[in-house]
Amino acid sequence: MPMEENSEQPVEEKEPEKVVYITFDDGPSKWTEQFLDVLDAHDVKATFFMQGSNLKKEHLQESVKRAAKDGHYIGGHSMTHNYQALYSNQQFVPEMLESLDLIHEITGTTPRLVRPPYGSAPGLNGEQIRKQLADANIKIWDWTIDSHDWELPGNPSQIIQNIKQDTTSDKEVVLMHEKSQTLEALPDILNFFKDQGYIFGVYNDASHFVMNFQNDAAL
Repeated sequence: MPMEENSEQPVEEKEPEKVVYITFDDGPSKWTEQFLDVLDAHDVKATFFMQGSNLKKEHLQESVKRAAKDGHYIGGHSMTHNYQALYSNQQFVPEMLESLDLIHEITGTTPRLVRPPYGSAPGLNGEQIRKQLADANIKIWDWTIDSHDWELPGNPSQIIQNIKQDTTSDKEVVLMHEKSQTLEALPDILNFFKDQGYIFGVYNDASHFVMNFQNDAAL
């Protein structure tokens, strides 16, 4: 029996969007300009989490300004990156506010997103410190993919392999650092995500989504 003509028309189902957020910690650094050049060449916007002790270095501040001007997001990553100061001595909120203020002074932007050094677990296990963050209107982001790039000097291929094997979902947040081995691996990492059909997202305060190990919806 011939099929009805209409039934042969496939129903257009929209592919679910695959989004990857490329993130870099610990800048600005002597590598920042080169990271920006690679991102620019691939037409990719990234999310940088910059550290106050580096933001204070005047010779790096032009790179910070360029990153903001190029459309990348710059969030805070504390002043000291010191576990005891941040978590044991409860300086997390003051340090994050200070780093966000520095970013504002340098770039004119007013970011509210920070990345906890060493991740929010176990550092932010206490409800009190998370309430302080929520009261200060600070959001936090951890990650879904840890590239382990910081411990792989001279081994960019392993960084790429780590990312490939951990890419499993339609929304990924990739943790990387401003290191020379990461810079070397970056073009292949970006091409991998393009080949997998991902679009590149950049953080936007207005469309925040929860991405923390504490599963705290207030952050």
